[in-house]
Amino acid sequence: MTLNIPKKTYAKHLLLFILTIITTYLLGGFWYSFTLMLILFAHEMGHFLMSRRHDVPATLPFFIPLPLPPFGTLGAVIKMKGRINDRSALLDIGSAGPLTGFFFTIPAIIIGLKLSDVVAVKNLQTNVTALGDSLLFRFLQWLVLGNIPAGYDVVLHPIAYAGWVGLFVTALNLLPIGQLDGGHVVYALLGKKSRFVSYSALGFLAFICLVYNPGWLLLLILLSLFGLKHPSPLDEVTPLDKKRYLIGILALLIFIFSFTPIPFPQYADEIRNGLGQMRENQPIQI
Repeated sequence: MTLNIPKKTYAKHLLLFILTIITTYLLGGFWYSFTLMLILFAHEMGHFLMSRRHDVPATLPFFIPLPLPPFGTLGAVIKMKGRINDRSALLDIGSAGPLTGFFFTIPAIIIGLKLSDVVAVKNLQTNVTALGDSLLFRFLQWLVLGNIPAGYDVVLHPIAYAGWVGLFVTALNLLPIGQLDGGHVVYALLGKKSRFVSYSALGFLAFICLVYNPGWLLLLILLSLFGLKHPSPLDEVTPLDKKRYLIGILALLIFIFSFTPIPFPQYADEIRNGLGQMRENQPIQI
């Protein structure tokens, strides 16, 4: 495999990569930055290498630095040009990123939880951020730390928090909507029938946004703007083999068990309270 990447483009990738290392380091320190960058890099290189394997032109990852909480980054993206040949290639490219990132995320969570502290809630600092748990994270926490006594909570080590973020990012990418990774997977599995899955997933996200977590509103708007339609591969007739069907189902199961409906409970409460005050024409308290 040979790559012909212009020096200016290569420098842009490298600069964004270094800046994202800096912003994640400033947010969470060395171990957080190292672990999260490893997970994100693995995810994007999974897409990149599989794209190259199927002769789909793709760029190296563009990392997106953001010197703000809660992550210190908006992740990374690669650009692909041209249409994908068939459903097998679509499944491979769409699932390679999340599965590769997931492979690094699980050990990070386990190692990080072993380094985390179980402390009494009354001793927690006032500036800590509460996190919601996916089913998978909750299971791994029970596996590593056992049952947490009432009145106690887990203060995550930076490696564990990077693993939590990695799992959150994996689930977001695997949303079976439009041209997200999950959208690629369901189109590869179901073809044009996948649009019903996309509309259902968007409706489910809208329900969570309205009832539980208004914080999903921005994502809903972006997904609606980008559209739910998925471009078809050149060959839609050739079916997937059994191994790829299993990989696709595995990717969707990872989404189900990794998705966190309310990732930041306190922020969701603040948004709901602010909206409630606006409806009642009361001044918003900050």
